[in-house]
Amino acid sequence: MGSRILIVEDEKHLAEALAHNLKFEGYTPVVAGDGETALEKLAGEEFDLVVLDVMLPGLSGFEVCDRIREAGNRVPVLFLTARNTDADRLAGLRHGGDDYMTKPFLLEELVLRIRGILRRQEWYQTPVAERGIFKFGDNEVNFRTFKAKGPRGEVQLTEKECMLIKLLVERQGQVVSRELILERVWGYKYGSSSRTIDNFIVRLRRYFEQDPRNPKFIHSVRGVGYRFTPEGEE
Repeated sequence: MGSRILIVEDEKHLAEALAHNLKFEGYTPVVAGDGETALEKLAGEEFDLVVLDVMLPGLSGFEVCDRIREAGNRVPVLFLTARNTDADRLAGLRHGGDDYMTKPFLLEELVLRIRGILRRQEWYQTPVAERGIFKFGDNEVNFRTFKAKGPRGEVQLTEKECMLIKLLVERQGQVVSRELILERVWGYKYGSSSRTIDNFIVRLRRYFEQDPRNPKFIHSVRGVGYRFTPEGEE
């Protein structure tokens, strides 16, 4: 049985077309026509991915994603929407989404996006440290629970924050290019992603650096990317 994918879409013909194509690709699709139905299915069943329309009757897709994350469910979410501004994409990320596609779209591209998300999830689940916990300096990251400890106490990380620090940890001491970060953590390149990386790095420094303006662990390499030094480097 292929990965189980929940399609949350109120346009019946589009939902049926998506389900048909995903089944043809070897996945197991399940359809929900509104947000409440989607939440009921997510509460009682396991899914590997949610394809979630933003404009839904009743609860919006963003509200559905908020509730999914509030319930502690880390299932990947791919938003579908007719709105395509950078602000809309960033809103999707802020609400806990993993990817964002605008309508109309090519079904072939949607399938590629889904494959990318599932591949990144598989990569994230590979262990990076014993029991999924990595320590550096006085900091600690639990990649299973998304909890971390730093100079300012405990913090609940988002999935994207965990994926980014995992990539840096895996390649500690090396310069990790922005291109690789975009590919591994976000899965594709779009205009606002580069600025998004900068924002995520700022947040990680705030969590783990005693002095975020003068970092010891997460260093910028101008014009290239970032380097993580677990032993600390002035």
